[in-house]
Amino acid sequence: MAETGKGVTAGKLAINVQKRLTRAQEKVLQKLGKADETRDAAFEEMVANFNKQMNEGTKLHKDLKAYLTAVKTMHDASRRLQDCLADMYEPEWFGKEEMDALAEEMIEKEMDNNLEDTDTLWMDYHQNMMDKPLSTMDAYLTQFPDIRARIAKRDRKMVDFDSARHHFASLQKGKKKDEAKIAKPAALLEMAAPSWAQGLISAHQVAQTNLSYNQAEEDLGRAQKIYEELNVELQDELPALWDNRVGVYVNTFQSLAGHQEKFHREMSKLSQNLNDIMTKLEEQRELKKGAAAKTGDGARSDEVNHSESAGSPPKRPGPPPSRPPPQLTPSPDQRQQDQDQDPGSQQAAATSGSEGDVPPGFLYKVKAVHDYAATDSDELELKTGDMVLALAFDTPDEQDDGWLLGVKESHWLQNKDISAKGVFPENFTQKV
Repeated sequence: MAETGKGVTAGKLAINVQKRLTRAQEKVLQKLGKADETRDAAFEEMVANFNKQMNEGTKLHKDLKAYLTAVKTMHDASRRLQDCLADMYEPEWFGKEEMDALAEEMIEKEMDNNLEDTDTLWMDYHQNMMDKPLSTMDAYLTQFPDIRARIAKRDRKMVDFDSARHHFASLQKGKKKDEAKIAKPAALLEMAAPSWAQGLISAHQVAQTNLSYNQAEEDLGRAQKIYEELNVELQDELPALWDNRVGVYVNTFQSLAGHQEKFHREMSKLSQNLNDIMTKLEEQRELKKGAAAKTGDGARSDEVNHSESAGSPPKRPGPPPSRPPPQLTPSPDQRQQDQDQDPGSQQAAATSGSEGDVPPGFLYKVKAVHDYAATDSDELELKTGDMVLALAFDTPDEQDDGWLLGVKESHWLQNKDISAKGVFPENFTQKV
């Protein structure tokens, strides 16, 4: 027999073509309602669940791959940020060595007796996601193509079974008609042929009919067997596969959540290290700023200091918008007039200073040259002419530029306590 391709003969090709034609004819007859179709509602529901399950699994697999791509992108972006920070970090800034370690060595730290850094954390996170959730989904999806092919084969074999069934039923219905057709030629031949010839003709026709009938019956049995074997196998596998999806989803998302939790926990520790360095850098900047301001103030005389500061509002972090701007410092004549109007205060100040009757932390005495309305509970309200005993702050860091701490002299002389102390703008007073 002639060959038409590797392992494919012309006869086999003809058989396949005939099968396709027979199936196509059967489907047309079923759609036209001229042939009944084998239906299994329970199996159709299984197939619908299978298609839904396959689509969901494919989407989850695709989204997991996209997530891994995003993890790699974040890793690269994090590395670039660290490089950028290292490039701009100036040598004289606090924590330069720590920042170099952060950028170049990515902050090595001890975990499970192994030195791991942020770069390693990113790579381990990515690899763990590849090994666990993604590999689980890969294995899960590999079974779908084979089952889908077997479902399609089962559908084809069901059409073959329906076609064989209809053909066999047709032969059964026409068997009597065929026998009558065989008898008529025999009657006509009685006059023209010998009796022995008539018997041969009848026997041949009966044999042909029986052969077709028997062949159709064999074809029906074979088609039914193939179809039912596939149908039974799939009816066992499809429900089990449908139930298995729950365990797959649980394992996938548990693994995903576990690796995420570990990664972000360790990364948060490293991020806290970076935050601490930045906080200390800001503290160092503020300390240097405060020291420079104190040095500049000490180099100037008290008179110049008060004169220059009286032209600008007191500096204090977060002042309320309603805080009144300061007035110009009074002229020397006005100062003399204020002093003449309050000789008792001057005398009291001189007496209390000479006798050592001053509160703890006493620095010097100042006189209010402008009214000041307190805008916060820790501030001291002033009236022009009030004498205030300036006190030292408990810690230098508490003092804001342009502000002093003190208690009114009248309160101290009467109560001998500093419970009523508060801060006040220095440029609203002058030293006496």
